[in-house]
Amino acid sequence: MRVKTRNRSRKRNKKGIYILPSLFTSCCLFGGFYAIIAAIQGRYDAAAIAILIAAIFDGLDGKIARFAKATSQFGAEYDSLSDLVAFGVAPGLLAFQWSLEPFGRFGWLAVFLYIICGALRLARFNIQKNDLESRHFKGLPIPAAAIFIATLVLFINFLGGLTENKHAVIISTIYLLSFLMVSTIDYLSFKELELFKQKPFNVLVATVLLFIVVAYKPPLMLFLFSTMYVISGPAITLYHRARTRAKAANQTINSAPAKSEKSFEGKL
Repeated sequence: MRVKTRNRSRKRNKKGIYILPSLFTSCCLFGGFYAIIAAIQGRYDAAAIAILIAAIFDGLDGKIARFAKATSQFGAEYDSLSDLVAFGVAPGLLAFQWSLEPFGRFGWLAVFLYIICGALRLARFNIQKNDLESRHFKGLPIPAAAIFIATLVLFINFLGGLTENKHAVIISTIYLLSFLMVSTIDYLSFKELELFKQKPFNVLVATVLLFIVVAYKPPLMLFLFSTMYVISGPAITLYHRARTRAKAANQTINSAPAKSEKSFEGKL
């Protein structure tokens, strides 16, 4: 009888979920939901800030799950669903309400393209996450795209709001982000930045300085950092391609004299 009860308790434990990582994922989902409500009400700065807070919780839930050894398939699927709402639907609706509504059908089709590319990006990541190296992502991560939209809203409102010329820039940005998410461009993942392990003292000093720089003018600095990350993928890809072409050219140049010497010796 004791063996049967132990087996039943083990089966029940396998069907359970880890509470702490799921709570952080739920906070991320709530941030996306609040951003949707705020965008509908016309409080665009509040919606953008809610997306940024959701991104913080999204970054912490995975690290806490790995630190507590509480990773599970349920947590991964729940995280993807919350990401689609918080970083797909919420920033898409924010961009439409804030800037793209004057474009009519063309505007909401751009938002739909952004959402479906984000969903495809998440689905591709779920089936390839065990085969990809941990240092890089394939394509722009959907949280990074959402952070860029949120910081763009805060930055332009900080400058004084939208003008007629900027609406075309916003819709072009939405299309560009959609393309980058489904591309195969490599982006840094920052998964090796373990928050719960001992680090050198200089890391703490650099982190404090980073917070001071952001606190100086948050809309400007956050937009600058998010722009740098979005551009970093294509820039690194072009750099690697140029480097491989240079290596190939050097190899052909080095091999050419050797072939000519062999042919000369054969003639002698």
